[in-house]
Amino acid sequence: MSSNVLDLPLPIVSEYLDYRLYLSDFFKFKKDSFKNHLTPYTTATFAAASGIKSPQYLKLIIEGERNLSEKSISQFSKALGLKKEETLDFRLLVLSNQETDPSKRSMLLKELMDYRVAIKLKNGQISPQMFDSVPDWVAWVLYEVTQLKDVSFDVKFLQKLLRSKASAHQIQKSLNALVTSGLLVNTPDQSGYSKGRLLTEQSDQIPVELVRHLQAELMFLALDSLYQDSPSDREFGSATMALTQSEFEEVRFKLRQLRKSLQKDNSSKRTHELGERVYQLNMQLYPVTEAPLIKSQEQGQSQIQIPSQAEAQTESQSCIQLPHDLIQQNNKPL
Repeated sequence: MSSNVLDLPLPIVSEYLDYRLYLSDFFKFKKDSFKNHLTPYTTATFAAASGIKSPQYLKLIIEGERNLSEKSISQFSKALGLKKEETLDFRLLVLSNQETDPSKRSMLLKELMDYRVAIKLKNGQISPQMFDSVPDWVAWVLYEVTQLKDVSFDVKFLQKLLRSKASAHQIQKSLNALVTSGLLVNTPDQSGYSKGRLLTEQSDQIPVELVRHLQAELMFLALDSLYQDSPSDREFGSATMALTQSEFEEVRFKLRQLRKSLQKDNSSKRTHELGERVYQLNMQLYPVTEAPLIKSQEQGQSQIQIPSQAEAQTESQSCIQLPHDLIQQNNKPL
């Protein structure tokens, strides 16, 4: 007996960071939605709708063996039934995925994250109040600038101090927000600002897009430093390790404890002596492979289980933290 209830939900492009996975999930959705039709939805159907003559070529695209051209992006957008805003999202997603230069890829990813936040603001999915309540990187830096020696809060001085990475308008806006929220207060002589309340509040109501937006800004600053700062002024290190799940949890715990310990020590030292520069410490620990899982030894082959998009979203949100533990993101769907 036929049913109008679909087993699979329609994939939403703005919830994906891998366009190939999006294409794969879309095909599964269409195939599932046609399961009670006389004419099934096949790879040939999807390929023809996307302007591709060969179903095999479509398979190569999804598997990462071939890329999409600008023309193909437009054709796929029509086959996917994307609206104008979704088409621009899909284009940025494809370009960022296919870019091989790390710096250009980072810029495209940041552009994609900024675009998604802007669309959600426009559509009311993120309120202006919520957006303004999450400090950007400029606000975080200004908050710490109060701990430096010989600082003026003149906007032009601050713009030079931030190495012209922020506009005067952005600096003034962030400064006003910090003062209005009570995070910064006037010094007794009214010549500057000092820290008011601490940036330690937590919230589980912050949309994951805003969290990613800030984290992308911080990583983009790191990329700038990699190319612009002398090695004597920065410390970049990395380690590639094969870990079990329990070992991963142990390393993640140690990194969190290290970050908290460093912040505690720094806060203590600033009560006795002001600092000289503001530094940004980022910590990233992320997988670069999937976890091979042998389902059947009788087959003599290892099958790789790739998490569904919903599972990937939940996992990505389970431990997102902003600097100084401002936000502890809970396991919530987008």
